[in-house]
Amino acid sequence: MTTTTYKRRLVLQGLAAGAAAAAVPAFAAEERTLRIGYQKFNTLNILKGSGNLEQALQPLGWKVKWFEFAAGPQLTEALNGDAIDFGHAADTPSAFANAAGVNAVYLAAEQPYPKGIGIFVAQDSPIRSVKELKGKKIALGRGWNVQYLLVRALEEAGLSYSDIIPVYVTNAADVRATFQSGNVDAATLWDPYLAGQQISTSPRILRDGTGLSNNRTFHLANPGFVDRNKNIIRTLFAELKKTNAWAQSHPQETAALLAPQLGVDPKVLQLATERRNYTTVPIDAAIIAEQQQIVEVFYKLNLIKTQVQVKDKVYAEALL
Repeated sequence: MTTTTYKRRLVLQGLAAGAAAAAVPAFAAEERTLRIGYQKFNTLNILKGSGNLEQALQPLGWKVKWFEFAAGPQLTEALNGDAIDFGHAADTPSAFANAAGVNAVYLAAEQPYPKGIGIFVAQDSPIRSVKELKGKKIALGRGWNVQYLLVRALEEAGLSYSDIIPVYVTNAADVRATFQSGNVDAATLWDPYLAGQQISTSPRILRDGTGLSNNRTFHLANPGFVDRNKNIIRTLFAELKKTNAWAQSHPQETAALLAPQLGVDPKVLQLATERRNYTTVPIDAAIIAEQQQIVEVFYKLNLIKTQVQVKDKVYAEALL
């Protein structure tokens, strides 16, 4: 073998080795994907619409995939099945997930949003108060935030959950269809679906969450994923904080941003946006106590079978 041939072979081997080495990070980047579950109208929606998280994670070799869910119970099931790594759900679906043993931990909470949930009747309904719901059919879902509101509102009116006839459905669209069919006397919804109902049919709101339910949204994640990727979660919350600050001071622009993404009328989103606070906060003792109360309420009704301790489901380290 000549010296020239030998040198040429070394060059070719070096090029091949370099190509192989370059392929490894590319492959790893392809595999490193943050899978986020979300529902219509939330702070994660705004983050998704901005594209800022993708930009922040790209230098770290990470991608983001977004998965939309109809409601919290479906999202927490996906977390438990390792179909997503991170997501958000309202207070009651999160409590039900805890009791069901879902493999998820609380990472953060959002500010109270009591006016974003409601119990309502048709504008021409003779029912004027929650007390008059005794013996009536009410459309709702199992483990929904509005189910907790209903329980508390009935108690406030001197009634119990057994005094009404729950008509269980699986998503907000079914609530709307059941309500408008006239097959139930009342219904329950959360924003943006509640806002949409208000704009389309002007129902009479018998009770919102004020004084009964803070209707918080919680950010949840697979604990193993968090253990392995704390820097990724910190980056997510850092970007979420930026978009939340923008949304809080730009409600109309927020509605315009979300409308095409969610396929929801901007008027609906503007109504919903005006009555909420876009701020994410760490889990503290007061928030844990709120969640524990939800667990206790449903445990007494035998709708939750395990008296789980919420404090045991909070991630040990604050990442925001």
